[in-house]
Amino acid sequence: MALDGLTSRLEVSMAGSVLVSGGCGFIGSHLIDRLLLRADLEALVVVDNLWTGSRQNIAHIADPRLSLEIQDVESFRSDRRFDEIIHLASPASPAWFMREPARTIKANVGGALNLLPLLKPGGRFCFTSTSEVYGDPLISPQPESYRGSVDCTGPRSSYDESKRCTEALLFEAQRVEGLDIRVARLFNTYGPRTRTDDGRAISNFINQAVTTGILTVYGDGSQSRSWGYVDDIVDGLERLFWRDDLSYRGPLNIGNDNEVSVLQIARFVCSLVPGSSIEHHAPLPQDPTNRCPDLTLARRVLPGWEAKTGYQDGIERTLEWVRKEIAAVEAAPGAQ
Repeated sequence: MALDGLTSRLEVSMAGSVLVSGGCGFIGSHLIDRLLLRADLEALVVVDNLWTGSRQNIAHIADPRLSLEIQDVESFRSDRRFDEIIHLASPASPAWFMREPARTIKANVGGALNLLPLLKPGGRFCFTSTSEVYGDPLISPQPESYRGSVDCTGPRSSYDESKRCTEALLFEAQRVEGLDIRVARLFNTYGPRTRTDDGRAISNFINQAVTTGILTVYGDGSQSRSWGYVDDIVDGLERLFWRDDLSYRGPLNIGNDNEVSVLQIARFVCSLVPGSSIEHHAPLPQDPTNRCPDLTLARRVLPGWEAKTGYQDGIERTLEWVRKEIAAVEAAPGAQ
C-alpha cells in the first residue's frame, strides 16, 4: 500500500457541516462527543432509525449545532449538502445482523449509495468497516493487504459482504471520481453505551454476571479476539477521519493487537462479580477462531496512536457503567 506524501498535522479540519449515520449507536455516540469539540463545526446532523441505537446515548448533549433525524439511512432525504459524511449505520452484533440480513445490507450498501449524493464537491466520505471482512482468517495478525477467508453464502455474510461491498463502492468512487474517502476496519470494540442485549462477548458477559450470574461461553472459549476499549478506538477514528491531515485513504486497521481468548475474558468478569459462573454452550455457526489486527500501517499513518487500555481496566470501567445504568433504572419513578 503506497503511503507517498503521507503527512500528519494535528488539528487540521475541513469543515462546517457534518452528517453522521448511526450517531445514536454505541461507537457513533462517542464519535458525536468528539465532533462537538470541533471549533470549526457549524452543524451536525445525526441520522439514525434507532434499530440498534438509542436516544439515551446522546441525551446528555445540549449543543444547538446537533440535530437528530429518525430515519432509515438508505431513504434519508435532505436539501442540505455536507462537507463531511461519516457512515456508521449498521448493526455490528451477529445476534442482530443474522436476524435481519436484508436490512443489514440496506444499511451498509444502500446507506452509502444514498448518502454519497449529499456530499459537497470536494467533501470527505468516511466509513467504518470491520475486521469481519477478513472472515475466519488463515493468517494472524491480519494486515490490510490480506484478502480474507469469507464465506459469501454463510450465516454471517450479510454483514461481512455488505461491508466489503461498501468498501469496494468507495474505493471505486475514489479511483473513478477522485472522491476523498477514509475507511477504517474496526476490531472488537467494547465499552460504555453498548446495548444490554447487544449479544457480543464482553457486553454479554457483564450483563449476564450482574443479572443471572451465569456467563454463556460458546464452544470451549479458545477463540480469541483483540478487545479494543471504545475511547482508544475513537481516538484512532478521530485522527483518521478529520484531525490529522493525511494523504492515505485506507483501509486502515484500528483495534487492539493484544489477543485474548473469550474464556479468559469470561473468567475475568467472573472474578469481578462474586457468585457468577461460566456455562458452555454449543459453538456459534462460523464463529471466527481468531481475530487480531496487524497495526504496522496504523502506526505509520497515525504515529503515536495505540490502544492503551488493557482489557482488565476496560472491563472494570464498563462494569461500573452498567451498574450505574441499572441503579438509575431502579431509582426511576415507577420502577418496580
